[in-house]
Parts: sequence; structure tokens; C-alpha cells
Amino acid sequence: MKSILPFLVASGLGIFAASSSAAESQPTPVQPGGKLPGDVAIQLVKVVDGLVDPVHVTAPKDGSGRLFVCERPGLVRIVKDGKLLDKPFLDLKDKTLSSFLEEGLYCIEFHPKFKENGLVYVSYADLWFNGATLVTEYHVSKTNPDKVDPDSARVIMQLDFPYCNHHGGKVAFGPDGYLYLGVGDGGWEGDVINAGQDLHTWLGKMLRIDVNSSTADRAYTIPKDNPFLTPLQQMTLFGVSELQFSKIHPRAKPEIWAFGIRNPWTFSFDRKTGDLYIADIGQNHWEEINFQPAASKGGENYGWKFMGGSHPFPIELEKNAPHVGVLPVAEYSHVDQGICVIGIGVYRGKEYPSLDGVYFVSDWGSGKIWGMKRDDAGKWQMQELLDLDTPLRPTSGGEDEQGNLYLTHATANYGGPVDPYQSERGALWKIVAADKVPKGAATAPLQAK
Repeated sequence: MKSILPFLVASGLGIFAASSSAAESQPTPVQPGGKLPGDVAIQLVKVVDGLVDPVHVTAPKDGSGRLFVCERPGLVRIVKDGKLLDKPFLDLKDKTLSSFLEEGLYCIEFHPKFKENGLVYVSYADLWFNGATLVTEYHVSKTNPDKVDPDSARVIMQLDFPYCNHHGGKVAFGPDGYLYLGVGDGGWEGDVINAGQDLHTWLGKMLRIDVNSSTADRAYTIPKDNPFLTPLQQMTLFGVSELQFSKIHPRAKPEIWAFGIRNPWTFSFDRKTGDLYIADIGQNHWEEINFQPAASKGGENYGWKFMGGSHPFPIELEKNAPHVGVLPVAEYSHVDQGICVIGIGVYRGKEYPSLDGVYFVSDWGSGKIWGMKRDDAGKWQMQELLDLDTPLRPTSGGEDEQGNLYLTHATANYGGPVDPYQSERGALWKIVAADKVPKGAATAPLQAK
């Protein structure tokens, strides 16, 4: 323990570290090799192809049946009645920086009351602000439901980064109606700026804001129950417990909901329970899935940069370092499972009852797809459900209005710069129960058993 504890104290971050004994009492994260309850078997059915680096898919709850796919160079495309429309919903190519694979148009999210107010939110790496993430609100056109009004843009947040990777970028409305943002640690490798544990920055965090109201200096307000709000107060040195002192963070960013996160490229809420799953992309050895129950009050420390999965960072401290923060519920190794975790979501549709309640997660490097769910004893299980003969490259996941799950696939060219329009085209796939594949559907090529 002595090898890391002085660093915790010297860096001023010791107050954020869970005690070694408390962390060690947490359940060990599950790894692939388990068995899900029930008979869960899946296949992928192709919906559309011809997409340019698709990295996100979602749907408005407006009864239209449309799916919306983000192409990384800056277009939001519409899939309507099973066909990809020629004209985009939104064109941000002239504003989007996409020369490096981890930058581009990240996400589109529809306001929970989109059917009434027509509001949509996009996040992207802005070309003119050196790749800063802009979260921007738009109104749908009053004359064309398949088009955004480009003149309605209202910037909600701007997040600046020191490096071109680990920006996160996903946004999603939670069951509480607030907008959640996944923000990476700002890049390079190893969290060189110590962002994950620093409450004075938005980087390496999950943020939570209210876009339904604003103030004179920002286009949102802070939910009153965010965990790091510290009202102005008089200074008192004595007669205050250590627990009370530990909750005083006068310079913390009030938007922070959780911290200690490396690169939350994908996260999603279970629409039935409200639980939050965060697929946090790892460093060199481990990928992890964090789980925040719906009853959480926020403020969790998920360990980065002191932890990668249930293992210390750097990995050389494995034998004598304490655990820090809340351990993930699942992890997998780069040795034989993959290199880049991609969350898809929890199935809550009615079409495939055998999949109900399963959280699906994949890997961009290996193309594997696993299912996660608690068994009858309440223990998490993680089972490999799909290992393809020709690996797909899952980049993100999402759900339609009925609760069916989809994933986007793009080979891309990691490392860049590269023209995405010269790359192999990507596709949109639907997760279906293996015994309910529609006749004649194009399916993913499975490994021979």
C-alpha cells in the first residue's frame, strides 16, 4: 500500500479515495464466461448499410418509427420504413472536426417531450473551437419533420480539451428528465492531467444538467440535488466532523454527477428500472462496465486513474496497491476479449421476451457481443452471445421507441487523419432473438462451432 498512498496524499486527492478495506468488500467484477438465466441466444439483422462512420443510433418517442444515425463526419441520417433517406436530418459537416477517429459528430438525443416541443440535442467536436465538444439544441423544422431548422441552434455547453482523444461525447436524458453527459479525461494516455479525480474540471466525469431552464450566463441550470453543490458559508475550523468536512467542495464543478471515469464513450439507462450503465473504455489491459442503480444520489468515484477495472493503474502496482472507489460490475481483459468496450443497452421490447432485462455490451476490436444480467441469486453473469466469423466493429448502440436494440458498425481507420468518405462503409444492425430471424434477412456471419 505504501507505494501509492503517498501519491494520493501528495496530489491532494486522498479525500476521494475509498478505503482499501471498504473497496475490497465489494463484489469482484464479473468477467466473460458466465451463464445468463433463461435461454438467451441472439443474431444480428442488417437494417441499412452505406453509412459513413456511423457512431450513434437513437429514436424519438413520437410514433413515427424513425431511427436517427450519426455519421461521424457531421451528418444525422434518417432510417424511415427500413430505408435510408437521401437527405440528412442535420448537416454539420462544415462545423465538425473529424480528422481523428475519436472526434466528430458524437450523438443526437431527443427531448423527452420532443413530440410537443420539437427540441433535439447534438454533441460534436467543433472545427472552429479546436475540437471542443459543443452540446447544441435545435428545433425541428415547422414545415418538415425530417429536417432540423439550422437557424434555431442554441449552444448549451462548450467543453474544451487539451488533447484530441478521450472526449466521450454521448448525451442522454435520464428518467429524471435531466440531460446527462459523458466526458472523457481529456486524452493522451494515463490521464496525464489527473482529470478523473479532480472535481475542479468537467473532464473524466458524468455530468447532469437541466436544459429546461437557464440563467443569465448559461443555457442550463444545475439540478438542486447534484452531489457537489457547495453553498457559500462561513469558515468554521472546530466542532465540525470529518464527515462534514469531506463534503465541502467549494470549487467543484456543480454539473458533476459522478467522477473517476476515463472515457465514457457509451452509456445508457434501463427504461424500466432507471439504472445507469456506463461502458468506460480502458487503458492497456482492462475494459469495464460501471453500474449506477436508479436510487443513487450521485457522487460515485469509479476509480480512474487509480483503477482500471478492479486493477490498479499502473498495472505494475497490482500486488500492493489499495482499491480506490466503486468497482465496476463487469470487466474483461485485452489479452483475449477485446480492446474497446461499447455499450448497446438493456432490452425492454416486447418482440423478443427471452432478451428482456439483458444488458448487451460489445467490443469494437473483437466484435464480440456479451449479455449481462443478474441470476436468481442476485449475482451478475456475463455470457458471450455472439462471436462472428468476420468481426463487425461496433461503435455504439441504441434503442427504438418500442425498446428494440440496434448497433452501429464502422471499420474506420484508427489513428487518422483519414478521409472517412474513403473508408469502407458502415451499417446499422438490429439485435434479434436467434429463433426469430425474419426470412430472407441479411444476418451477421457466425463463427463455425
